[in-house]
Amino acid sequence: MRTKTIKKNRINVVTLGCSKNVYDSEVLMGQLKASGKDVVHEQEGNVVVINTCGFINNAKEESVNTILEFIQKKEAGEVDKVFVTGCLSERYKPDLQKEIPNVDQYFGTTELPGLLKALGADYKHELIGERLTTTPKNYAYLKIAEGCDRPCSFCAIPLMRGKHKSTPIEQLVVEAEKLAANGVKELILIAQDLTYYGLDLYKKRNLSELLENLVKVEGIDWIRLHYAFPTGFPMDVLDVMKREPKICNYLDIPLQHISDAILKSMRRGTTKEKTTKLLKEFRAKVPEMTIRTTLIVGYPGETEEDFQTLKEWVKEMRFERLGCFTYSHEENTHAYNLEDNVPEEVKMQRANEIMELQSQISWELNQEKIGKEFKVVLDRKEGNYFVGRTEFDSPDVDNEVLIDATKTYLKTGEFTTIKVVEAEDFDLYGEVV
Repeated sequence: MRTKTIKKNRINVVTLGCSKNVYDSEVLMGQLKASGKDVVHEQEGNVVVINTCGFINNAKEESVNTILEFIQKKEAGEVDKVFVTGCLSERYKPDLQKEIPNVDQYFGTTELPGLLKALGADYKHELIGERLTTTPKNYAYLKIAEGCDRPCSFCAIPLMRGKHKSTPIEQLVVEAEKLAANGVKELILIAQDLTYYGLDLYKKRNLSELLENLVKVEGIDWIRLHYAFPTGFPMDVLDVMKREPKICNYLDIPLQHISDAILKSMRRGTTKEKTTKLLKEFRAKVPEMTIRTTLIVGYPGETEEDFQTLKEWVKEMRFERLGCFTYSHEENTHAYNLEDNVPEEVKMQRANEIMELQSQISWELNQEKIGKEFKVVLDRKEGNYFVGRTEFDSPDVDNEVLIDATKTYLKTGEFTTIKVVEAEDFDLYGEVV
């Protein structure tokens, strides 16, 4: 029995996980809209598509809980159909079908045409960049490649996303032009591994040529690089970054660890010495660059000595931005054969120690910004503040700039110049110049 009326034939897309999933949901919604479907993002609809994440334990739990929540709604007559797609579905389809049989159908990461068919839509090959963006209007993600060829021991992404496959430059330029025409000012380039871009298509690492083409797109002010890999980093990218004002002096390069023993077990293909040398080269070539990294603590066999090595190195490198994860033991990965022997509370303690250390470093670096002027993009208004970002900050993960909205009227989505008047560990307070 239906308990309340929800608009018939409205498809609600629910997105979990990373920016790559956000992008995939936007492509799905663009396809549905092109087939004349009524589609919304995380609003009410009688048909639900859940785009899941299957990366680490917390993400898997969230995905399973979300599926169960919508199955309850289906059983209560509040929704008619539930479809599941994305990484969790790709990785665990047989198990899910057995455990949660009430889902109408499960689809993997490469089964978009089949999912569209189940939703009564056709897959339109001619759609390039026709996405329904779900981010604030001033920025959008641009996925330049899918999949990963790296052999990292702890990572299940190749199981869910397959081998690395670059998107051709001309296609990405068309997509960027369409985003710019819709008011997007900042492109955030994403892939499982940006540094591998072009090897399959052009037989060379070709990120720099892609950037040189993207900076020509009218209306795009900022281009930001996410998820680079330290081994085989194409240094010509730094030349383009230095030369082209549109490319943010920002690089997200997840380094995971620094103890040689752990790096070897993680199959990262590098050493402490090589990684430190690479970061020093970055700083020498682009001194104003902000480096963002992520680390994993509690990897199998991580000793107190390994952890202290990591901690001392974080102190020494003074990363502008840093995130820390506890190790998640993932089946069918190489590391799954190792004993997950660091207790959960030790993992948490180590993660907290790293983040406390980073909080102090971030506070010190932010104090140096007081009195300086920065170009800021305004993402949103929250309470009595306009919330913006400098070129050194990515949405959702980095520092923000707060501007008192009771004193100044600003337009979200626009750029403005601010002077920093106060600074905390992760936030800056600014006044419009």
